[in-house]
Amino acid sequence: MRTKTASFLLALLWTPAWLCALSQQTPVVVDVDAAHPGAAISPQMFGIFFEDINFGADGGLYPELVENRSFEFSEPLTGWHQELAYGNAGLKPSRGGMSVREAESLNASNPHYLHVQVDEPGFGIRNAGFRGMGVRTGEEYRFSAYVRSHGPKTLHVVVKDSKGRELASGQLQDFTGEWQHYETVLRVSATEAHAQLFLDFEEKGDLDLDMVSLFPVDTWNHRPNGLRKDLVQLLYDMHPGFLRFPGGCIVEGRQLSNRYRWKTTVGDIAERKTILNRWNDEFDHRPSPEYFQSFGLGFYEYFQLAEDIGARPLPILNCGLACQYNTSETAAMDEMHEYVQDALDLIEFANGPVDSAWGKMRAQMGHPAPFHLQMIGVGNENWGERYFERYQLFANALKAKYPEIQLVVSAGPSPDGELFDSAWKEWRNAKADIVDEHYYQSPEWFLSNTHRYDRYDRSGPKVFAGEYAAQTTEMARPDNRNNWKGAIAEAAFMTGLERNGDVVRMASYAPLLASVDFWQWTPDAIWFDTLRSFGTPNYYVQAMYASNVGTRVVPTTPQAEKGIYTSTTLDERSHELIVKVINHNASAAPLEIHLKDEKLSAKAKVLTMQSADLSVENTFESPKKIAPVESVASVKDGVLRDVASAYSFRIYRIPLK
Repeated sequence: MRTKTASFLLALLWTPAWLCALSQQTPVVVDVDAAHPGAAISPQMFGIFFEDINFGADGGLYPELVENRSFEFSEPLTGWHQELAYGNAGLKPSRGGMSVREAESLNASNPHYLHVQVDEPGFGIRNAGFRGMGVRTGEEYRFSAYVRSHGPKTLHVVVKDSKGRELASGQLQDFTGEWQHYETVLRVSATEAHAQLFLDFEEKGDLDLDMVSLFPVDTWNHRPNGLRKDLVQLLYDMHPGFLRFPGGCIVEGRQLSNRYRWKTTVGDIAERKTILNRWNDEFDHRPSPEYFQSFGLGFYEYFQLAEDIGARPLPILNCGLACQYNTSETAAMDEMHEYVQDALDLIEFANGPVDSAWGKMRAQMGHPAPFHLQMIGVGNENWGERYFERYQLFANALKAKYPEIQLVVSAGPSPDGELFDSAWKEWRNAKADIVDEHYYQSPEWFLSNTHRYDRYDRSGPKVFAGEYAAQTTEMARPDNRNNWKGAIAEAAFMTGLERNGDVVRMASYAPLLASVDFWQWTPDAIWFDTLRSFGTPNYYVQAMYASNVGTRVVPTTPQAEKGIYTSTTLDERSHELIVKVINHNASAAPLEIHLKDEKLSAKAKVLTMQSADLSVENTFESPKKIAPVESVASVKDGVLRDVASAYSFRIYRIPLK
């Protein structure tokens, strides 16, 4: 018979050494004063920033599979190739040709089209999409085109895999001598990441094509011209408070002629003017000369996306300055009326009644109800006297007509220094609403700046942490990684954002999306290819914060001490405390959460991200190698006791009695 002493000795032998050592450590005590909640936290505190960088729109979120569908690229045949095709006598050299023309085009905004000359049946052309077209077994894809014929009456449409095997086919027919829109739906028989589209011609004569499209039928909310489902799902799962769009430096353009003009991105997609994307060759390490903006994803779709994912829209408009890193081209003060009027008209487009000029367009596009726009950004990453002068024109006009609209202004490109200080001096004097700060810094910078906003003026302009990401090597370097080292440093920094909710109104990681085949900038929150996508550790940190926003700040100690970073909020809707604890140490630490003057409920929900390996990353093969894991923590004698693992981020949702 085993004695109590023997059982104890046996249990001791089986107890891991680290657990014994841990039990002897002095616990980290987190004191939470829930009886004295502090400042209110904006419901839009944590959101997302979208920019068409890294092929985030065309080739990404906007799931058009045909590259250069409107033949408006600088090299108008980009993406299009003449192909061998099956004729009546079998495989033979193609007989015919293709060229790009402008005479009697589809419309003035889309002046180029493809002219196909068929000298003999069997002529064919192909398009490989954005380095391959991703199609799935059993799913439907809508092929459409504007066609004008001078002879041929039929166009054969075939989707093939990377080995030339047919996956789907259909045809358009009964063409006339006038531009008309035709479409057919193809059902794909196999999944293929690098499919191609083939157009075959079996009749002699000439034929014109424009807006040649292959588009998934199954889009987000099943909308024609809709968005890619898996990518929107990742955004939806973040529960973002706001959506900032369309950028970023994309707003400014390298020259003013290449700036983002929202009015050319709404209405009929066949009339939206394609322009060069300024991120096509910004960096020598990953040039993409074929990177353009079709604006199939335009301002209407951005507003619609914000509504779909429960986020407030935050559009950013050009302020009369091209990118100050590039040309710094500046609109003269007497030319600024157009820029200011664009802002006034945008508010009408978003919020105006259906009998107003721009409200009518919104209604005609399918959304008679307003989008409830509450804020607009004036300029992106601008600075200096030219910027301040031009902002004042916007402020005078917008505040006079729409005083309820809050204006977001820029603090410049850096989180400190002369430009930053001069901007803040100007915005305090101007009593600006919200100031946008950007920081692409090292993980160490984020760890050492958790108290950044503790010292900010509580009565001055509010802060928008509009772009930030830990750069694991150096800013804009191609070898930056989306690893846990960067993500946990961001998590620690965000405790300071949340803790200072009376100063910091909003925050968003950047950039959001990156194609594995077309990227210029890393790190990024979400990576994707033609079929797959995954969230990075940085994405999950953002999602954990955005999904666990309280309504009021709660005093907590310690805030940042010996590698432990904390923040606490009260969720008055669910009557829960939300305690966030980051252990940025190489060893685990016993943890106790004490609630001052109150007792905790018996159990708390816990979300945990952790890895002792700071270099760990997610991949297509292991998309959740590091991701939040749910568990439960018990409360005994009014105290929640747990172990904060090495390099861990925990969120405790504790019901209050």
